[in-house]
Amino acid sequence: MLKPILLVEDNPKDLELTLVALDKSQLANEVIVARDGQEAIDYLKSQGDWSARVPGNPAVILLDLKLPKIDGLEVLQTIRADAALKSVPVVMLTSSREEQDLVRSYELGVNAYVVKPVEFSEFVEAIADLGVFWAVLNEPPPGSMRFRRVPLAE
Repeated sequence: MLKPILLVEDNPKDLELTLVALDKSQLANEVIVARDGQEAIDYLKSQGDWSARVPGNPAVILLDLKLPKIDGLEVLQTIRADAALKSVPVVMLTSSREEQDLVRSYELGVNAYVVKPVEFSEFVEAIADLGVFWAVLNEPPPGSMRFRRVPLAE
């Protein structure tokens, strides 16, 4: 069983484009969508509407910076302060090119900061690369219980 990808995005257009891009990358991981920061935290902590979800952390969190209720930086801060979540890779996926957002994201422990490309084909390629890297190629820390596809023959 593969771990899901948590996509935290409030903009309907960006959400649709990201889902299309992830689909084109042919990842088998389920994509869970949270449309604001509070919903993302609820999912990660299995509370509220997500209290009955299957336990476990996502393979990666694709996190928008500008979100309603709780912004992406606050979500990131919450993730990094929680012992059960702090090793989950977080990629800030944003339209912001502001240096202060970039610096603050890294100060709070983001794994990568990706500015959303304007061109659709570039966006699809960037998302596909992110999905493959974080959900398939990246080796998580020991004990994080990531499920991997194992080749039948070496």
